[in-house]
Amino acid sequence: MRLVGLNNVSKHYPKLLHSGDRLRALYSVFYTKSKGPHFQVLQDINLEVHQGESLGLVGVNGAGKSTLLKIIAGVIKPNSGSVHVNGRISAMLELGAGFHPEYTGRENIRLALSLAGLSGGEVTQRLPEIIEFADIGGYIEEPIKHYSSGMVVRLGFAVMTAVQPDILITDEVLAVGDESFQKKCISWIESYLSGGGTLLLCSHSMFHIQKLCRKACWIHEGRMRAYGDAFDVTRDYLAYHEQKSMSDPKLVSSASDYRVTELSLHSVGKSDGSQIEMGADLLIAGRLHSPDGRPPTVAIGLLRADGTPIYGVNSDIDGFIPKQAGAQVYEFNLRLFALPLLPGKYTLRAHAMDPEGLRLFDTMEQGFEIYGRTRELGVCRLAHSWEST
Repeated sequence: MRLVGLNNVSKHYPKLLHSGDRLRALYSVFYTKSKGPHFQVLQDINLEVHQGESLGLVGVNGAGKSTLLKIIAGVIKPNSGSVHVNGRISAMLELGAGFHPEYTGRENIRLALSLAGLSGGEVTQRLPEIIEFADIGGYIEEPIKHYSSGMVVRLGFAVMTAVQPDILITDEVLAVGDESFQKKCISWIESYLSGGGTLLLCSHSMFHIQKLCRKACWIHEGRMRAYGDAFDVTRDYLAYHEQKSMSDPKLVSSASDYRVTELSLHSVGKSDGSQIEMGADLLIAGRLHSPDGRPPTVAIGLLRADGTPIYGVNSDIDGFIPKQAGAQVYEFNLRLFALPLLPGKYTLRAHAMDPEGLRLFDTMEQGFEIYGRTRELGVCRLAHSWEST
């Protein structure tokens, strides 16, 4: 059953950079009916969330993720498009939202549960478990205005656990609070999802998105850039950030004697090595130019897409001499067995060096992508085994 449906949803805000902009914005709304100068926050968002699904929203700050969640929660209205919500929503979008700063934690719990439609008896019955979940000690009797941001999140999330909504919306809730509380929240969310709950989670933690969400949506500059399997979307999103910070050019060439003239990647059963399955062999083939008929030294380096070195080796270390394939032409092949890189985008560099392996003359690069599914973190997979002591 569809619980959330968005059809061509767009949202913009007027530009209020100067003192007179507010009056001009009001005038354009009431008299000209035009938008006037504005910031486009969301544009043409089409999205469906069905019962039991878990959807993660990813994107840089200012991409429009929080605005989208507020539209779904009914906090704000879109300028165009339609929003359909079928079910009771519990949303935690901002720290302290819905809490009265002068009321104590206990009083705010009673107020929140009453607004959620619980009777006086139900409120009294659930109050102890909420206080236990929040675990803020004697501060439960203190006004909210004295709470830290982490304590406010603890109280707000604890209230949500008692409401049991059809749709749970959280915006960076797990980014605040200590590790033990985060574990408690994740455990509760997993239990909520296993019971058929529906989750919309906004987070900058790809670990949380992959762990809690089956699907993910990447919002970029107000538009949907990617939507689908959570592992695929988060992988592309992380690769985007890696490439964004790249400073090295794809091809570095000098007018020197020793050169890399050809470079190709191959995987098992594939002639094109631009996409390699995690754990498969990678075959690197290339050709070198030598001006003096001596076999050059070839060096191979693996890097993340952002230029961070991972591994490097050269033919001189292993005593390998490239094979002559013609006048001033030498060939080499290097096989990397069971490539342990985790899913993501990477760069392979081939360097032409002098026969002594002392001077680097030329560099050629080729990008490739590792695909697969894993929740392991980092760059590479290390062989391991869990054992009881």
